Amino acid sequence: MIRSWKGKTPQVHPTAFVSEAAYVVGEVDIGENSSVWPGTVVRGDRGKITIGKGSNIQDNCTIHSDAPARIGDGCTLGHGVIWHGRLLGDHCLVGNGATANDGVEVGELSVIGAGAVVLENVKVPPRSLVMGIPGKVKGQTTERHHEMIKSLAAHYVEEARGYKREGLE
Repeated sequence: MIRSWKGKTPQVHPTAFVSEAAYVVGEVDIGENSSVWPGTVVRGDRGKITIGKGSNIQDNCTIHSDAPARIGDGCTLGHGVIWHGRLLGDHCLVGNGATANDGVEVGELSVIGAGAVVLENVKVPPRSLVMGIPGKVKGQTTERHHEMIKSLAAHYVEEARGYKREGLE
């Protein structure tokens, strides 16, 4: 479901997929070949939410921010992610059930592990592997991580195309 809020209507690229069971409201831009899956809420009522190209926001995620926020290109937010952060750089993976609180900024090619909780205003450098509660940088991502991130994003671009063909928007 796509809804306007106070004169702001979500802008969804024609190649993007938004599930009929997702709720997208307010000042939201969803980029080319991106996907928003069932049960997800993207709420751009306090700050503009921008989702880049080829990113996938999997089932039951919540994206909201009190300031403008950007999800980069080629990103994956796994099932049940709560993203209240300011920036997720290009080609990042946020594992199932992770949480990013207000003001979080994550550099490109990073992985936030499943279940991690990144506290307010934390700045995660590019190519970081973050795990735990509270989330801490435990190391650097490797070429294997980068290939996995890009492969997963590409898989979801194809999956979304199939859902669009079936009319499940």
